[in-house]
Amino acid sequence: MIGIIAMLNGTVIILHITGGMTYVDEDGSSGSGEDVNMLDGQKRHQVVVPSGSGGRKRSRKANGDAIVDAMLEIAAASKMRATAILKNEDRFSISKCIKVLDELPDVDEGLYFLALDLFENNSSAREIFISLKGEKRLPWLQCKLSVSHS
Repeated sequence: MIGIIAMLNGTVIILHITGGMTYVDEDGSSGSGEDVNMLDGQKRHQVVVPSGSGGRKRSRKANGDAIVDAMLEIAAASKMRATAILKNEDRFSISKCIKVLDELPDVDEGLYFLALDLFENNSSAREIFISLKGEKRLPWLQCKLSVSHS
């Protein structure tokens, strides 16, 4: 079974292609076709494509191909976005913060462990810490942790 999700004019449409038949789940019913009970217990709206002239079939095929192409583009864009988000998260990961923290001179054990607590629950703090210039990191940590533990 092939499943495709799309948004069309504000309506979420899920296409299920299985065994040569196409079914559509919508958040609003179009009123055409029949509701079919699937093996998984869900109801699907069966898309009925009437047979007609060859030109009409070609037009529908071209429209179907365009929809498939658009769906593939959406999927590719979504994958690229997810990859970019993961790369950004890796850049400000806890392990990256620990590596940079380990390279700072004169960090006493108490400050070190408080910094770990800060990084554990605060992605914004991790991003700020990594983005700061080297000489600003320790004073920022000291200030941040003295304010939060006063």
